[in-house]
Amino acid sequence: MSENSQFRFGAATGVGSMPGGDAREAVKTATGTFEDFPFLPELPARGPGADMIGRTAGMLVELYARVEPSGWRLGDRPGRDTKRARSWLRQDLDALEEFTQEYAGQLKVQVVGPWTLAANLELRNGEAALSDPGACRDLAASLAEGLRLHLAEVQRRVPGAQLVLQLDEPSLTAVLRGQVKTASGYRTHRAPDRQIVEATLRELVVVHAGGPVVVHSCAPDVPFALLRRAGAAAVSFDFSLLTERDDEVIGEAVEGGTRLFTGVVPSAEGPLSDPAGSVMGVRTLWRRLGLSPGLLAEAVTLTPACGLAGASPGYARAALAHCARAARSLADNPE
Repeated sequence: MSENSQFRFGAATGVGSMPGGDAREAVKTATGTFEDFPFLPELPARGPGADMIGRTAGMLVELYARVEPSGWRLGDRPGRDTKRARSWLRQDLDALEEFTQEYAGQLKVQVVGPWTLAANLELRNGEAALSDPGACRDLAASLAEGLRLHLAEVQRRVPGAQLVLQLDEPSLTAVLRGQVKTASGYRTHRAPDRQIVEATLRELVVVHAGGPVVVHSCAPDVPFALLRRAGAAAVSFDFSLLTERDDEVIGEAVEGGTRLFTGVVPSAEGPLSDPAGSVMGVRTLWRRLGLSPGLLAEAVTLTPACGLAGASPGYARAALAHCARAARSLADNPE
């Protein structure tokens, strides 16, 4: 088994984003629903700086970003957008500290990974940072330093927490395939060398050397093998996007000790099945792979398919609670 198997994860948690703008209410839901594996919610409805790119851009060290009509663009100095992003993050951490008094256990925090950041942050010329290898290196180094500071701050506020870092990489597959469009929209940026992609991710993973790192993508064709080689202890994905051609990499991941954060509860509003029905596909996959049902609890954490920012507050609460119930169903009846 891989060294990743040393980490023990909770049975269910959230992905990251939540609807609305009330940090206290969101944190109360996240900590109350997942008593052994809460997460720090993100609330993009508050506006620029609370969105995933702006929030992470606000963590960068000696790099600053501002909002332009085309999106987030790197600039020379911290402006009101950077200050707003940092202010909202402080509010979120204040709420987290309030609702985790004397908490001891796993706590998940999310930031955008280096390649999705490079695909979505613009340089001064309007092109994505992805277009410039030097800019990609600088961005990754700045993110690594910002992550160290952020993780230290969360640990200071919740001293009993065992921090789990989630790197959000929804653009990673597009980056690897050379599918990220240029500013004109008529061309695409060349795909970086896969070894460079892997090495850059590894540099971010080792920032959290004392704890596990999850890489999340709700896009199709998640590069499981690359993420495992980069040191990810777990991979988070939309379970509905798996096909049978993914069976081999999934089986290798499980046998190698990599945790599967399976997004089985729809993030889009709609009726929810019974908890047992939500994990039926996971049981079917396990039988198809010939894996022992007893491994399920050691290998799977249940989540929504993706973030819940686009859902109503009521559905978001119901979806998270459904994940917790489905996890109990899977543990009680793995077969």
